[in-house]
Amino acid sequence: MVAIATDRLTKVFPDGTVAVDEVTIEAASGEFLVLLGPTGCGKSTILRLVAGLEEETSGHVLIDGRVVDRLSAKERRVAMVFQDYALYPHLTVAQNIGFPLRAGYEASAGTESRVAEVAEHLGVHDLLHRLPGHLSGGQRQRVAMARAIVRKPQAFLLDEPLSNLDAGLRAELRADVAGLARRLGVTTLYVTHDQTEAMTMADRVAVLRRGVLQQVGPPAEVYGDPATLFVAAFLGTPRTNLLQGAIYVEPERTVIDLGSQLLELPPSDALAHHHNDRVTVAVRADALQPVPDGSAQGPFLRGEVRLVENLGHEALVHLDTGIVPTPIEESRLEHPDTGQHLADVIAEDPPVGRPFRQALARMMPHARQESPGPATARTEYGFYPVYDAELSDQPPLGDVVVRVPAPVLPRRGEPMTVRVDVDRLMLFDRGGHRIRTS
Repeated sequence: MVAIATDRLTKVFPDGTVAVDEVTIEAASGEFLVLLGPTGCGKSTILRLVAGLEEETSGHVLIDGRVVDRLSAKERRVAMVFQDYALYPHLTVAQNIGFPLRAGYEASAGTESRVAEVAEHLGVHDLLHRLPGHLSGGQRQRVAMARAIVRKPQAFLLDEPLSNLDAGLRAELRADVAGLARRLGVTTLYVTHDQTEAMTMADRVAVLRRGVLQQVGPPAEVYGDPATLFVAAFLGTPRTNLLQGAIYVEPERTVIDLGSQLLELPPSDALAHHHNDRVTVAVRADALQPVPDGSAQGPFLRGEVRLVENLGHEALVHLDTGIVPTPIEESRLEHPDTGQHLADVIAEDPPVGRPFRQALARMMPHARQESPGPATARTEYGFYPVYDAELSDQPPLGDVVVRVPAPVLPRRGEPMTVRVDVDRLMLFDRGGHRIRTS
């Protein structure tokens, strides 16, 4: 077993794209470390740099404390499993699994017995005489894993190996992959954009955005105590509710002004220097609890049920609270920088005369500069976020998603009051950094 580390690892492509920006991480010996982030965040590039398939612009890759920048991929003795399996279609399963042994990594004398042993381990021993074209997606992925471990590598590098599989098989195989890595005690770097895979498989999760490392820690810590707005927004199903607000600190209480509603918090010295600051309020769906109207103690929100998604064992209730949501560019869940709306990013031309794209544009509200005149205050504190007035047919603002247990479900149009768990309420400044309340 070996440790794998990167030291200020940077990769800049010839066109100037910074794919990896001074990333320093370490996977301890035998650890299962997941690199998590959206498409284009640099996670696969990090894996290729560690494997020796790409050359770093600056920084270093270390395996077991030794700088391996100048070593070839073969000399690094790591095994990489790709999303598309990369099996040889003209070779049988046995020949695919044993191919690395034929390539000179180990003596060929025990090839047959080693292939049989690994095939038994992965549950493909009865497929050894088949060709890859006669296998299911799950079977192909098991064969790819078998080929990776047959030569007893120092580490596993797995690049979204389950993304081509259906949901049921993906759930089955992710347990198998994580269990296999731990049984073998092999250090593993696993790349995925699927937060469920990251939360269920990892010893630790490293969250990336645009090549920059955002946070590293155990899954429960990264989920429960996110350091940045991006991490809070990216982790969680359904997506974390993100609302615009302003902080007002008074002698006996602290108030979060949400424009149409207020959240009253206990006095907080930690928030004193944030008085009058604009903030993003993040609260997960399971931190909101429906309560009878008028009986709510502590901070609560009121709204009207706009949509109920019945999932059988529970429902996700979309509550129209009239609060302005945080724009996508502030939540940092945006697509690559284009200066456009999501609808414009998807479309090859502006969404003029295209009803679907116009509707999509309306679903992605964006902030504009406030007019010179004062805005009408919705609350006594006067916080009133201004949104693009040219969008005349705007969707309901302030959709807050709440988990509601089945079978008693609200109906569309009904009023609802939800209590906010203060201990799980998260605040972020305009730069996306966490504001600690204590």
